[in-house]
Amino acid sequence: MDFLSLQGIHHTYFTKNSATTALSDISLEIKEGEFISFLGPSGCGKTTLLSIIAGLVEPTAGTVTLEGTDVNNASKKIGYMLQQDYLFPWKTIEENILIGFKIEGSLDNSKRDYALTLLEKMGLKGVEKQYPKQLSGGMRQRVALVRTLATEPKLLMLDEPFSALDYQTKLKLEDHVSNTLKSLGKTAILVTHDIGEAIAMSDRIFLFSSRPGTIHQTFEMPDEIRDATPFHARNHELYSSIFQTVWKELESLESTDTY
Repeated sequence: MDFLSLQGIHHTYFTKNSATTALSDISLEIKEGEFISFLGPSGCGKTTLLSIIAGLVEPTAGTVTLEGTDVNNASKKIGYMLQQDYLFPWKTIEENILIGFKIEGSLDNSKRDYALTLLEKMGLKGVEKQYPKQLSGGMRQRVALVRTLATEPKLLMLDEPFSALDYQTKLKLEDHVSNTLKSLGKTAILVTHDIGEAIAMSDRIFLFSSRPGTIHQTFEMPDEIRDATPFHARNHELYSSIFQTVWKELESLESTDTY
């Protein structure tokens, strides 16, 4: 049994005067511990599919199961990280990373210690009593990741979490996120427009066609890229040829995109 399974996902948005099909016949399986990227032209339904997997949107047709359970009954196993950090500015960093436990009413000393250990693992030791405005954008995104990971989700959803950052910070954060997820054995799905980011971070890349979104092609990264940190993957001799291959496929899709 696959860790995450999507079968025949189809989704149409209906308005009073129109119907727009965002996704058509999406089927895929993801193994536990994999890092997957969704890549494709703008408007191809990547974020819609992420929302369906997270149980936030009900598909028009098809099923999504996580460890054999419908995602609607497995929402506590899924963590979601967005482009914006959405930290509460009036709360300290410690209070922010513990918010999930407080909402659940499950906060205790062991969970606090675990969250603070994650904070240290992300290179943020000593910021517990500071407020979000005192941290850089990259540091706030790391705090947001700690907040997401603290409740120990089985599946992590990453919706362009690095896109608002400058390039140098983005590269550093890619390494932080990749190393942390690998050390914890987490399964992750990344939505991105950045080909290099997808190659450097992923085990597999699903390339989506233009609307309605379908899986146009799947790229499996070689072990040399998968085993390297994202920074070193970008400098590997195989990186350039993989980039060109994915780029050409994406270009061919975008050249036929009428939206």
